[in-house]
Amino acid sequence: MTQPTAKDVKAFVPAKNFSESLNFYQALGWKLNWQNGGLAELELAGNRFFLQDFYFKKLAENFMLYVNVNDAQGWWEHVSAVLESGEFPTARAQQPKHETYGATVTYVWDPSGVLLHFAEILD
Repeated sequence: MTQPTAKDVKAFVPAKNFSESLNFYQALGWKLNWQNGGLAELELAGNRFFLQDFYFKKLAENFMLYVNVNDAQGWWEHVSAVLESGEFPTARAQQPKHETYGATVTYVWDPSGVLLHFAEILD
């Protein structure tokens, strides 16, 4: 018997306020591929996830996305500019931090509390 293969893997990311989260991710640079009601596919650098109009506090606050980037400082500056607009009052970011596993990481919390790791692997 041949083992089946997979074509793609996507996470379903929770959103407390779907339209605000959708706008947040687009402001950061994710492209909206499609939206159907309370579900949208967002893409950054060829990687996609589903944003869903579903919120459970404990899930959202324990949900994380790891984004491998080439410039954690650049992401810090970009995210800071987006947050300065005041459009996303519950979102926040932390300056890049060197982690013991060999990466510099800019931590960003989306409007629902989902934690994004913009991680630059150091050589």
